[in-house]
Amino acid sequence: MTANPYEPLVEITRGPLIESIHFGAFAVVDSAGRLLASAGDPQHKTFLRSSSKPLQALPLLEHGGAKAFNLSDAEIAIMCASHTGTDLHFNTISALQARLGLSESDLLCGVEPVSDEPTRDALIRRGEHPTPNRHDCSGKHTGFLALAKLFGYSKEDYINPSHPLQQLVIKTFAQMIDYPLEKIDVGIDGCSVPVFGVPLYNAALGIARLCDPSRLGPERAAACRLVTHAMTAQPILVAGPGRFDTAAMQLGAGKFISKGGAEGYQILGIMPGAISPGSPALGVAIKISDGDRIGRAKPIVATEILRKLGILTEEQIRTGLAQLAARPVTNWRDLEVGVMRPTFEFKLSF
Repeated sequence: MTANPYEPLVEITRGPLIESIHFGAFAVVDSAGRLLASAGDPQHKTFLRSSSKPLQALPLLEHGGAKAFNLSDAEIAIMCASHTGTDLHFNTISALQARLGLSESDLLCGVEPVSDEPTRDALIRRGEHPTPNRHDCSGKHTGFLALAKLFGYSKEDYINPSHPLQQLVIKTFAQMIDYPLEKIDVGIDGCSVPVFGVPLYNAALGIARLCDPSRLGPERAAACRLVTHAMTAQPILVAGPGRFDTAAMQLGAGKFISKGGAEGYQILGIMPGAISPGSPALGVAIKISDGDRIGRAKPIVATEILRKLGILTEEQIRTGLAQLAARPVTNWRDLEVGVMRPTFEFKLSF
């Protein structure tokens, strides 16, 4: 690891000057473990935050949960989601809980403001307050409770790192990313579940394996395919209207998965053959050093990588990601006063 693991990835100009710079790092890795591209230090260790959700969903599916509970693509997708609390998200989770014999009161994620503005306004007009099923992590928590039900574990304190459910989750995660379990740094996420700190390289490797599980055992490989299929089939449930993960996967039409996390983390998983016939699956792990609190840097970085890979065209980006990708800076009179743009070099060598 280097003393400074980050380098400039995005700059914002005003007139002739560079006014702001977002520093960060990323790693691009194939399912065989080859580091194919990077910026900054690919061995930099940081928390995935919610970008780990597709991997955290695997134990339930690997051990037969999809068949046991007749899970739909929508239900698997929302277990991988950081959703915006729309009625679609709320109703999907509520119906799943009812079928599993669970209730909203079982969730230990807490309550947060609804991030989808039309939904938030509608709740205010109706005099309703947000509840746990509107929480962006309610799908993941419902998935954990389903895993507890599958194994007969207690649903009490299911968020505790020492709970057997969470022990199974971190063991599976460590295997997927090929990193010693004892070296994983464990923190507590905003929704109170354990969150994992690992090198960008290993996070990217885990996502590449998720997208090409051919080297994994049959049960785990099948679980990986369920996750990637569900996320690409139901991108609206993974995030929500206007969000990068949803908009990007809608454009990608099954070529990749996308999952953001808090504090400037983002993963992309490129499916086999998405770049060209016979091209390998890739995992991309991105970290913006300042946390990217308003979410302007990591979509620019992710979109540029997808553009350079040839997975998204200029026209797709212009029509589907215009407010999220590299774009002009405008003022309150809608005058162009600068630009937001990527600054990193990107060249992939297979």
